[in-house]
Amino acid sequence: MTENCNLCGFKCNVNRTERFGVCKCGTLPKLALVSEHFWEEPCISGTKGSGTIFFSGCNLSCIFCQNYEISANHFGKEVSIERLSEIMIEQQARGVHNINLVSPTPYVPAIIEAIKIARSKGFNLPIVYNTNGYDSVETIKALDGYVDVYLPDLKYYDNELAIKYSKAPNYFEIATKAILEMERQVGKPKFNEEGIMTSGLIVRHLVLPGNITQTKKILEWIKNNLSKEIYVSIMAQYFPTYKAKEDKLLNRKLTRKEYEIVLEITKDFKNGFIQELRRA
Repeated sequence: MTENCNLCGFKCNVNRTERFGVCKCGTLPKLALVSEHFWEEPCISGTKGSGTIFFSGCNLSCIFCQNYEISANHFGKEVSIERLSEIMIEQQARGVHNINLVSPTPYVPAIIEAIKIARSKGFNLPIVYNTNGYDSVETIKALDGYVDVYLPDLKYYDNELAIKYSKAPNYFEIATKAILEMERQVGKPKFNEEGIMTSGLIVRHLVLPGNITQTKKILEWIKNNLSKEIYVSIMAQYFPTYKAKEDKLLNRKLTRKEYEIVLEITKDFKNGFIQELRRA
């Protein structure tokens, strides 16, 4: 899959054993952080935390990325596939609810092999695939049977904004096709006795200041194309960081009025979460 790489929406077709594609990632997984994370959605973090594995690098170039040191500057350490499998087992030993793969797209082939190895040694936690949404359908199909919970972003509706803010042409078309395949695989959400999602789909959307129309269109698509049983997570945590400080529209937080509009248009959804608006 990496010798003719089509893992994400760019479909670079490069041999990553010889040179980099758009993501500038190698073939072995590069990790920036392994942690017990308590600030995901309640059904992901629970009381014991989500066993996050943050991968270095990213296939997008979001000007507002809050983790730009990891995504853009590629902070991290390359590890073997065997070591990645050991980390999954070590996280399980810490008692976390799941393994949360953050920005995993460039490393999917290695991740699949690591899961196989870990499972052969007794690993049995749910796998959460925490992605920016710019995955090829072929990549999501390859993950069938390895991922239990899909946690994709759905960032943009308009192609112009996707290119301007993330250098991601045809983002909406690519992300929605991937999300439809995710839903096909996992179906209706399932939870254990602790209220932790063990299988299902949660679609995330970060509300950007001055772009409420995007949010309306995205939520309308979700309502018309996905099951009423899936979960929607509306994120109001935006603050200007990285290159967004230089953008005239994105150099501020959401206003109370924008937030209230979002509250109104989400009231018809059966399942989901919405963050409280951060104060200045």
